[in-house]
Amino acid sequence: MRIAVIGAGIVGVTTAYELAADGHEPTVYERLSAVAGEASFANAGLLAPGCVAPPGAPGMAGRVLRQSFGPHRRLRFGGAELLTRLPWLWRWWRACGPRPYRDNRERLYRLARYSRERLHACAARHGLDYQRSAPVTVLLRGPRELAAAEATLRLLREWEVAHALVDAAHCRRIEPGLHPDTPLQGGIALPDAEAGNCRLFAQQLKAEAEQLGARFCFATEVLDLDAPGARAGRSAVQLRARGVPGLAGSTPSPQERGFDAVVVCTGAAGNRLLRPLGLALPLLPVHGHSVTAPLRDAGEGRLAGPRGAVLDQRHGVTVSRLGQRLRVAGSAGFGRAAAAHDPGALAMLYRVLDDWFPGAARHAQAQAWKGARPMLPDGVPVIGAGARAGVWLNIGHGGSGWALACGSARLLADQIGGRAPELDAAAYAMR
Repeated sequence: MRIAVIGAGIVGVTTAYELAADGHEPTVYERLSAVAGEASFANAGLLAPGCVAPPGAPGMAGRVLRQSFGPHRRLRFGGAELLTRLPWLWRWWRACGPRPYRDNRERLYRLARYSRERLHACAARHGLDYQRSAPVTVLLRGPRELAAAEATLRLLREWEVAHALVDAAHCRRIEPGLHPDTPLQGGIALPDAEAGNCRLFAQQLKAEAEQLGARFCFATEVLDLDAPGARAGRSAVQLRARGVPGLAGSTPSPQERGFDAVVVCTGAAGNRLLRPLGLALPLLPVHGHSVTAPLRDAGEGRLAGPRGAVLDQRHGVTVSRLGQRLRVAGSAGFGRAAAAHDPGALAMLYRVLDDWFPGAARHAQAQAWKGARPMLPDGVPVIGAGARAGVWLNIGHGGSGWALACGSARLLADQIGGRAPELDAAAYAMR
């Protein structure tokens, strides 16, 4: 089939690859000039199924209030526009109950585990190097974090995820670069978890998808979709697109093309295309920050910083090693999207970095990033058929797009191809 894929983030690229591998003819439309240019550009990079969790959890409402004040707050609200998000927040609050949380987290875990298996198989098949680093260690600063981690530990035991609750000394054996003066109660060691460079993987997989026949149309914005269903002499889906002014290679005049199907892999802006088709998902752009910097020479041919990745449980900040560089990522911003970086969010990232790995990064060469992740209230992406025949969705992965992309793409490709997926597709259906 001729299939249009809208969006060339990590989810769109993996979707195009799996469709091309199945013999389809995917054409990817991306309004920027390259793949992985927005939410996939500089994310935390964690590939740790046991750490993937929904945004709503029991007691989260109270934690949101506590973590929304002070100079180093984990959650940030901005602008009167937040009032328009109250319906989303109501749905999120309902998803914070014990039963919804457990169900949603299990759905995410199963998809993340499947996705990591698919990623490893794909990387081995094509010899892809995504700057993998391992293991991952969750750092518990004090008794409060240790107590809060008990629910996660129960799930890890139930799902038989390789892990160990270890003391501070063991954490420092795993990561010798941890600052000895920073208080540390203990940690959760995840030996099978890892971190990697999402954007690098997307760039390499794009090339493999093209070898299989996929086409990428960059600097091209999709204006609207029409899905009247297949008619005599007319495709099931009509797509109208035009070039983005000011970007090289764009064609300003609108062009219309017909496809047998379309897959929407955009961020929260996807509702602009879906609403005229009778579907509007409760997608909220949640803004995250990261800082990436070269690592310093620690002497004797070693680099400073982490060997793998560490997740600071208290602040929700990840510090990961990506080749010769270090990335620290975290924070969640709701409300009006600002073009400028949030100084408070960046200050928190630097504070956590200096707590655990002081002097490890060359701050003068650091690159700051801010990206909007499309979040659904329950945190579970929508993967499957849309409201109209020929319209498919692979959307709403939030901050876990890198951890869920490969599995999501295979799950969707199996549905489009009429095959029985390896996961229960109903768990990620639009309903």
